[in-house]
Amino acid sequence: MATLVVAMSLCGINSATAQTHRTSDANIYGHIIDAKTQEHIPYVTISIKGTTLGTVADASGHFFMKNLPEGTLTVVAESLNYKSAEQQVTVEKGKNVEINFILQESVLSMDAVVVSATRNETNKKSSATIVNVSSTKLFENTASSNLAETLRFQPGLRVENTCGNCAAVQLRINGLDGQYSQILLDSSPIFSSLAGVYGMEQLPVAMIERVEVIRGGGSALFGSNAIGGVVNIITKEPLRNSLNLSHMSNVMQGGATEFHTSLGGSFVSDDYRAGVYLFGMVKDRDAYDRNGDGFTDLTLMEAQTIGFRGYYKTSVNSKFTAEYHHIGEFRRGGDDINLPPHMSLIAEQTDHKIDGGSMRWNYFSPNSRHLFDVHASAQTINRDSYYGTDRNPDAYGLTKDLTLVAGAQYSYVMDRCLFMPAQLTLGCEYSYNDLSDHSIGTRRVLEQTVHTAGLYLQNEWRSEKVNFVVGGRLDKHSMMNNLILSPRANLRYSPHEDIGLRVSYSSGYRAPQAFDEDLHIDAVNNQSSIIELDPHLRPEYSHSLSASADLYHNFGSLQANLLVEGFYTILDDVFALAKTGENEAGYIIQTRYNAAGAKVRGVTAELKLGIPNIFEMQMGYTFQRSRYDMPEEWSDSVVPQRRMFRTPDHYAYFTATADITRNMKASLFGNYTGEMLVQHNAGYIAEDRSELTPSFWDIGARLAYSFNLTESISMELQGGVKNLFDEFQHDLDRGAFRDSVYVYGPMMPRTYFLGLKFSM
Repeated sequence: MATLVVAMSLCGINSATAQTHRTSDANIYGHIIDAKTQEHIPYVTISIKGTTLGTVADASGHFFMKNLPEGTLTVVAESLNYKSAEQQVTVEKGKNVEINFILQESVLSMDAVVVSATRNETNKKSSATIVNVSSTKLFENTASSNLAETLRFQPGLRVENTCGNCAAVQLRINGLDGQYSQILLDSSPIFSSLAGVYGMEQLPVAMIERVEVIRGGGSALFGSNAIGGVVNIITKEPLRNSLNLSHMSNVMQGGATEFHTSLGGSFVSDDYRAGVYLFGMVKDRDAYDRNGDGFTDLTLMEAQTIGFRGYYKTSVNSKFTAEYHHIGEFRRGGDDINLPPHMSLIAEQTDHKIDGGSMRWNYFSPNSRHLFDVHASAQTINRDSYYGTDRNPDAYGLTKDLTLVAGAQYSYVMDRCLFMPAQLTLGCEYSYNDLSDHSIGTRRVLEQTVHTAGLYLQNEWRSEKVNFVVGGRLDKHSMMNNLILSPRANLRYSPHEDIGLRVSYSSGYRAPQAFDEDLHIDAVNNQSSIIELDPHLRPEYSHSLSASADLYHNFGSLQANLLVEGFYTILDDVFALAKTGENEAGYIIQTRYNAAGAKVRGVTAELKLGIPNIFEMQMGYTFQRSRYDMPEEWSDSVVPQRRMFRTPDHYAYFTATADITRNMKASLFGNYTGEMLVQHNAGYIAEDRSELTPSFWDIGARLAYSFNLTESISMELQGGVKNLFDEFQHDLDRGAFRDSVYVYGPMMPRTYFLGLKFSM
């Protein structure tokens, strides 16, 4: 009885329930136990299906909910690394009902709930689209401090540094450039052309609950330019009162340092009607010079992030959420970084101030047939920059960027539509982006305003064995004359509960507008290089096909999952870059034009293995070919090539974690990148060349030990090394005439790290 009283006082009640059913006195209580260890599981989320009602078990694994609506309810228990479970229970006025849960641990997270497949919450295993999920467990096991580090450990994904002066990071999905992928924050596309340059490094893992990745264009509902795929960043939602503080110190080969400190806290009202998660991060990195030539190969960086996500349950069947973040970041690369940039031979300097946020209201009817979603988000960016060479006093620039997104969605769940149960989803979305980029030295003034209005409609027929999705999106883009229809179709067939066979088709487009890399000014041969758009640039269209087999099986205690997926994408009027001369100010001009076309094809395989509380491992391998239909010439002095640049035919990743003791864990993780073709501009070398890079491994190791200071306070100490074999690029150019974009190796040199984390 004493334990139950403690559970009641710690867990609280759901106020929406209390207000609506104040006199019902119909209560549910119980506990949750691990099936293997028979120990109580703390902090399990308990919810009433089809409502906003819920609570969280206390530190002893007990829960209590009171004043619930009378009738038959479905109670769901969910916790990270466990298979979810649900029970039906009938509650009556004035009576207490006890229900207890026994949860099976799952290292594969096959029952995870995802939203990116169809813009509705669905079970990952039964989704019509393959959705890969990166959780906080992966962030910890790979010692990742920001999103860019974590995304390397997903099949078909590569994250690379594209500039030795500014360390701009690019995400490639299935071999396609970063601008082919749609990055979402809580399902909203607020990452504009400018934000895409540095956004992945500016988002700390402290604010992220999980990352959902869809490879290929299978989720056209999020935007027709998501040809390569969709990365949906889901921020943390407060579930219980908690606080965590972490610090990571990194020491690079040669002595340069990098420090990360983050703080996060959840604060939930006693009635669980409202909650807020607050987060903040500070990052400080020294400049790093690999070859001792006085020019940076990793930028000096200072960054601060602060923000929150909160919710308010407006009723038993509705919920309002809001998110806000502020990011300040300063980068400086080149030589003489302690002097003003115009006193350096080469300097790239950016100072970002980013403010963004979103609001969302969800409603679902009492019978869960009707679901409404209304959302709006905005982000502003102010960037002061300097991109210059040879002590140019005029190479300063100012960029302003505003992105607004608003939309609404309605879903209707049908018991039967033609031949099986179905869910109809329709919605509308409007996005506005206003970009103003002024560069004095290059005499470039870019004023770009883009409006996109979209309507989408899809129907998903679903059963235990079959999911069939057909739908599409209709867009009116302000830089295109015609309406664009982007259809999609997905089919999942499961002849057995542990087998999922999927095929999909989708189409998409990219408008003839400036993207993230077009706003970056490269330093080449002691000159600056800028990108201009061909005045006759036409839209680029795509058609994507994929087929996959997703297999699950348990060999005793060993849980296994094998995924094999083939992909094929046709690009018509594909965008390409070529040197076209110099302008009057002496800047190298690269022009973006339409090539005839290209094809990207390949196979990805991913294997996951694990025994709960003993070890878990996952590895992925991708073989692909990214080729233009006709040889393309990027420089007069180089033989035209069909092979797309920076697209290796082979790449892979792996992570492995072992529980050495109850409190000690060891991790091994790494990436393999095969040979690839990269551009090497003249300057340090005599003339332009296309280089075939060597293959390389980027391997790291981590050891962590947890201390239970009290029943509710824990401390974790971790240490390890990244890029163990120090495979940082060995043939970097030297001096003022170097090519700053001739960069292809691991993003950091060998780096030793030591971290400390407090949680309560």
